[in-house]
Amino acid sequence: MNSPFSASSLAKTCNNHVSSDLCLANAQLVIADQVLTGAVTIENGVICDIAEGDHVPTGALDCAGDFVIPGLVELHTDNVERHIEPRPKVDWPHLPALIAHDAELASTGITTVFDAMRVGSIHSTKGRSIDYARKLADELLAARAQGYFKISHFLHLRAEICSETLLEELASFGLSDRVGIVSLMDHTPGQRQFRDLNALKTYVTKKRAMSDTEFAEHVETLLGLQKRLGAKHAVGAVKHAHRLGAVLASHDDTTADHVGTSASNCVGFAEFPTTVEAATACRIHGIAVMMGAPNLIRGRSHSGNVAAQDLAKADLLDIVSSDYVPSALLLSAFHLADLWKDLPRAISTVTSNPAKAVLLHDRGALKTGLRGDVLRVRQIDQIPLLRGVWSQGNKVG
Repeated sequence: MNSPFSASSLAKTCNNHVSSDLCLANAQLVIADQVLTGAVTIENGVICDIAEGDHVPTGALDCAGDFVIPGLVELHTDNVERHIEPRPKVDWPHLPALIAHDAELASTGITTVFDAMRVGSIHSTKGRSIDYARKLADELLAARAQGYFKISHFLHLRAEICSETLLEELASFGLSDRVGIVSLMDHTPGQRQFRDLNALKTYVTKKRAMSDTEFAEHVETLLGLQKRLGAKHAVGAVKHAHRLGAVLASHDDTTADHVGTSASNCVGFAEFPTTVEAATACRIHGIAVMMGAPNLIRGRSHSGNVAAQDLAKADLLDIVSSDYVPSALLLSAFHLADLWKDLPRAISTVTSNPAKAVLLHDRGALKTGLRGDVLRVRQIDQIPLLRGVWSQGNKVG
C-alpha cells in the first residue's frame, strides 16, 4: 500500500526527542519465537545491538533476569474520549486531557497508540452525539508536533454508519492528517455487538441517563438512519478510507457474510468479531482478528458475545486491544502466555502483530534497526509488574 501513512514518514513526526545511549542487560529478551538471556542496546532512539549472555557492560542497566519486550502497540482505545468527557456532558479542557491520556498510556507500557475518535453524529433524540473529531484531531496533531507527548500517537477514525453526518465529517480529513485507521462501526440495534437489545439498553441508558421512552425513541432513530443512510455511509466510508491512505478495519462482524463484505472492502483487520463463525471466516479470508483485553481477562464479553479466550483456544486470535482499560493490554499478553504456554507468541499479539496490521514496520519487535521502544517487566504470581518503559530510548514510565 502506497500511502502517506508509512513508517518512514511518520517516524520523523511522532517524537521530537531522541535518547542518549541505553543498554538493558542481563535480561530475558523476548525475540520473535524465543526467549534468551541477553542485552539490548539503543542509540539515537534505535536498537543498534542485541547480544546474548548475562554480561552487564559498564554503564548498562542490570535487569536482574527481568523480561525485556517491545513497547505495546494499541490500535483501538476509547481512553482519549474518557479524558475529554470524564462524566456525561462534562467537557474537560482538551490539551491537559490529551497530556493526561498520553501519560496514562505510557505508564501501562503502551508506546504507540491509535486514538479512536468518533466521526458521524446525531443531532436529534437524547442519544444525540456532537461533532468533535476534527477539532480534537487538530489539537492532538498540534500537541504531537510540539513534542508534548511521551509516546507515539496516530489517528483512528471510528466511522459511525448509523449517524446523520458521517460523510461530511470524513470529508474534513485530508492526507496531511495521516489518518492511520478508519473502522466501520454499525451499531444498528438488534445486530452485531448489540444483537441483545437488553445489553444495548443497559449500556446506553447508564451512559446517557435515558428513560425507557427515550431509549425506545433512540432505537427507532438508529433503525431509521440505518434504513435511510446505512448503505450510502458504508460505501462512502470505504472510499474515504482509501482516499486517506488509511488501513480499513471492520467492527463487530457477526456472520460469514459480514466478513465476506469486509474482505471485498479490503479490510486489514477485524475488530472484535462477535462469533466463532465470523472469526473463522476472517481466518479463511486472511483477515487478522483483534479482540479486547477486558473480554480476555474477564473470560466473557460484557455484551454477551463470543469470549476472547475461546477464540484464543481455537487459534483464532491475532491481536489484542486494551479497548477501555489501558492497563489490561500488558496483563492480557501474560494471560495468553499462560493459556498458550508460549510467551513470544503471546507478546506478538500486542506488539508485532498490531504493528504489521497497520503497516508500521519500524517497531513491534526487538530487532536491530527498529525503534527503541522497550519495556522491562517482572512477572510475579502470573502478574506482569512493569519496571520501566522507554520510547525511542527515552524513559517515559
